[in-house]
Amino acid sequence: MSNVLNTFLDENLHALHSQGLYNEIDPVEGANGPIIQVAGKQLINLSSNNYLGLATNDELKKIAQDTIASYGVGAGAVRTINGTLDLHVKLEETLAKFKGTEAAISYQSGFNCNMAAISAVMDKNDAILSDALNHASIIDGCRLSKAKIIPFAHADMDDLRAKAKQAKESGLYNKVMVITDGVFSMDGDIAKLPEIVEIAKEFDLITYVDDAHGSGVTGKGAGTVKHFGLQNEIDFQIGTLSKAIGVVGGYVAGKKNLIDWLKVRSRPFLFSTALPPGDVAAITLAVEMIMESTELHDKLWENGDYLKNGLKELGFNIGESETPITPCIIGEEKLTQQFSKRLLEEGVYAKAIVFPTVPKGTGRVRNMPTAAHTKEMLDDALAIYEKVGRELGVIK
Repeated sequence: MSNVLNTFLDENLHALHSQGLYNEIDPVEGANGPIIQVAGKQLINLSSNNYLGLATNDELKKIAQDTIASYGVGAGAVRTINGTLDLHVKLEETLAKFKGTEAAISYQSGFNCNMAAISAVMDKNDAILSDALNHASIIDGCRLSKAKIIPFAHADMDDLRAKAKQAKESGLYNKVMVITDGVFSMDGDIAKLPEIVEIAKEFDLITYVDDAHGSGVTGKGAGTVKHFGLQNEIDFQIGTLSKAIGVVGGYVAGKKNLIDWLKVRSRPFLFSTALPPGDVAAITLAVEMIMESTELHDKLWENGDYLKNGLKELGFNIGESETPITPCIIGEEKLTQQFSKRLLEEGVYAKAIVFPTVPKGTGRVRNMPTAAHTKEMLDDALAIYEKVGRELGVIK
């Protein structure tokens, strides 16, 4: 290794450790369910985005296995050569039905969706109005497009309207887009989509919603856009297939001409091998299950409300979450890391979330109950939270 690289790495890794900003990665020994095993220890898992418990669903496992037996383990090529299987076509038709749009396109990850879709439509002659708390993949997608990025204060509709007016009246930009998460994953709040649509109509903005944490969770499972009945008003609906859906990948849903454009101009679609057939079959079945029944969705919300109320009664600061996502906001980074470590030692796996994922001084443990948790598991977790919280002075 070169001396300059070695020095850079050692100095900066040491700084992260000393500031409590270095996040240890713990291999999970087995399936990622409501109970996981880490370093040989059984733990109540409150860190997973497996909202509906579908990552370990027996029906999904079986269809994946059967499909691998028929199609093999990989698609074999990029979509534009011969990597588009009939399975991909069926998946995208199902996703369009799920999101209430004319068409959809699948990608290898939700991160890839934002890198692909934003840069395929926006360029250096355009501007993007971006919520200040948007996900890192949105930020990187905006940067890749080379468009002018204009942040607006989180969920502040007055600030959005003022900046939209300024951008349009400046005459500097060919197109202006407004981008927001549907559900903000660190705080659990929901975007003000009706107000955003109103402003977009006023100033002729392109609308773009990343509903990675909303699909399967809000709108009786259909997502945040459908929750507000705005599927005909949002130009881009972005989603992941690795959270509530339980597998891997992402998608963009919208008008047919938008999807046709992405198929010929979005680079991750053009230059990455297609999703594996076993995954595609499992994803399709998962989406169909969500459309057919709200049972898992309802159980998720029941468990989310139960944990949220329990933590609040104990005196924890859980912010203003409007979804089952339940942050315990600790504040100082080192204390947040210590809190998470003690939870693990006592039997709860809930990872510390610190800068740069959240602003400095707002460290938190993000709790994600799922449809697969039992009340007994959540009661055990609350007892451990109370013990550790009192021990470290987080609650009285």
